[in-house]
Amino acid sequence: MAGKLPFEEGASINKPPLFCGLNYKYWEARMKIFVESIDQGIWDAIENGHFIPKINKSGSFIKKPWSQWTNEESEKAKFDCIVKNIITSALDSKEFFRISECESAKEMWDTLKATHESTTKIKNQRQEVKQEEKGGKIKKVSIYASWPKRKMMQAM
Repeated sequence: MAGKLPFEEGASINKPPLFCGLNYKYWEARMKIFVESIDQGIWDAIENGHFIPKINKSGSFIKKPWSQWTNEESEKAKFDCIVKNIITSALDSKEFFRISECESAKEMWDTLKATHESTTKIKNQRQEVKQEEKGGKIKKVSIYASWPKRKMMQAM
């Protein structure tokens, strides 16, 4: 094997890919494929949020009582529960607790995305280097090397 991959699971049609906080973009792409392979409606719950059947009562829309839901509405509303189970099953304990209080699959997905895409941006910014020519040699210097530790922690 060339090197240790940042995930424990291989490709499976039965289990979602495991995410342990590394290589978010790779996991995100694999999860989208995994979820869509089950049902496109499940992916819709991630993109557009939880489906809540509503009725028009005196010109305003209110949540329809569960006992009045049609079979189709019940099926659509179930997608959020299914995808919440898929997402939480795909996370290690650290990532699970990051999203455990989210109420919808969309909120879970958006939380993971915001956390890991912004973390990646910060890491990339820290790794940016400026090159100084010094005695014919190129020296790489972190742009954050001169920052006080406290300021560095606030940037993260």
